[in-house]
Amino acid sequence: MNKGILNGIAAYALWGFFPIYWKLLQQVSALQVIGHRIAWSFILLIAFILLTKQWKDFRSAALTSKTLGIYAVAAVLLTINWLVYVWGVNTGFIVETSLGYFINPLLSVLLGVIFLRERLRSAQWIPVGLAAAGVIYLTLAYGRLPWIALTLAFTFGFYGFVKKLAPLGSLYGLTLETGIVFPIALIYLAVVEFTGVGAFLHDGALIDLLLIGAGVVTTIPLLMFASAAKQIPLTVVGILQYIAPTLQFLIGVFIYREPFDQSRLVGFGLVWLALIIFWVESYLANRILVQPIPEMGEG
Repeated sequence: MNKGILNGIAAYALWGFFPIYWKLLQQVSALQVIGHRIAWSFILLIAFILLTKQWKDFRSAALTSKTLGIYAVAAVLLTINWLVYVWGVNTGFIVETSLGYFINPLLSVLLGVIFLRERLRSAQWIPVGLAAAGVIYLTLAYGRLPWIALTLAFTFGFYGFVKKLAPLGSLYGLTLETGIVFPIALIYLAVVEFTGVGAFLHDGALIDLLLIGAGVVTTIPLLMFASAAKQIPLTVVGILQYIAPTLQFLIGVFIYREPFDQSRLVGFGLVWLALIIFWVESYLANRILVQPIPEMGEG
């Protein structure tokens, strides 16, 4: 349990510090960064599977038409999510990207209601409504829809929804997802290299190492998270997941000095209040459900 919690904290903390890493690649286009992230992630994941002698299990589990179809959809959603996130970070919208991951859990609940016909308890509609009010308020404050946050929330929300239908674990799943888009990434990187705008091997050793490292920083927290998810309850995972957007938010405001005025505070405050109510209500509801049934003769 303790090891699982430590792995979970480490995974979410690494994801939380992602903005600093992607900022180091600010001079490289977001498309090229994602191309390298997909390519090196797939290479490292396949290497890990081969080194741990899991290839036969992976091949038999992954290479079926139904599995490939599910993970093709997941791969597209994940690619869009990665692209928008890196672009958002490197164009000065770290705070807005963090909002996307604060909204995501509430959006996932809403997707369950719409597509899986899950029912919300009456009190659960309050945080959903508050989060919606926060987004509407920020839209009015920004003078535009916070599309970066909403794109991240929707793509990751639908990604999670698709993964509910998916048969593979985290390791095999990400390997297959990156494998599906790997040829496209490779073709794109070859084209930018051929046209003379490729960054890899042209912008210095540090950039080359950071582009290769994009695969490493993707796979290491994933493996930590996969280990944690097996060892700790989902309720604990649900609490830990806010480490990442909280760190991203703090990095955006205090390190990169992104604007966070009173109007943004009100909008974010509504979303944060929604999350507090959501988790308190869930905790109390689960506590009631697990109360022991009194034995005959107990008062």
